[in-house]
Amino acid sequence: MLAGCAYVPFRQPITQQPMTAVPPSPPVNTSPGSIYNPGYTGRPLFEDQRPRNVGDILTIVISENINATKSSGANTKRGGSTNLNVPTAGFAPGFFSRMNLSATGGNQFDATGGANASNTFTGVITVTVTNVLPNGNLVVSGEKQMLINQGNEFVRFSGVVNPNTVAGDNSVLSTDVADAKIEYSAKGVIDEAETMGWLQRFFLNLAPW
Repeated sequence: MLAGCAYVPFRQPITQQPMTAVPPSPPVNTSPGSIYNPGYTGRPLFEDQRPRNVGDILTIVISENINATKSSGANTKRGGSTNLNVPTAGFAPGFFSRMNLSATGGNQFDATGGANASNTFTGVITVTVTNVLPNGNLVVSGEKQMLINQGNEFVRFSGVVNPNTVAGDNSVLSTDVADAKIEYSAKGVIDEAETMGWLQRFFLNLAPW
């Protein structure tokens, strides 16, 4: 009965919010019928169609491959000995003549450790320009949702893009994005089954072992 009260805790996304932005309204066309229309300043006739304004879209080619290896070791040894002989005193000679103190001690510590990590993430996601920085760099954010059977999967991406790194097909590699944050998560029965119940978490926090 208590297991039925278990819930999946809400996890804050790590990506930059919001996930999309609406472009600002174009200025009013005061010269209808003219060749130059200020309402289409974001789509110039003699320039490429790379994103440069809030609300423009950009394709991110996710190509992340990270490998890390770490190893460490330690070896220490320490030892000591003490010997104390007490000479015969003028009083209670029977006690001090038999007194002989000696002590020995030592400790040794050996430890080794290592860790290996390998992560690969590939995919394509189209994001939206949510802000334009004073230096011209673009803050982009976007997400993709896929509902497959009983699970809802999310792919979220955010970062800062230099317009000079955008290719002619309006795409940029994720390795060229600054402050890149990539998130892949899911919601559904499988995600709930992998989450510890609230009563288990309660006793886990109180358990001294």
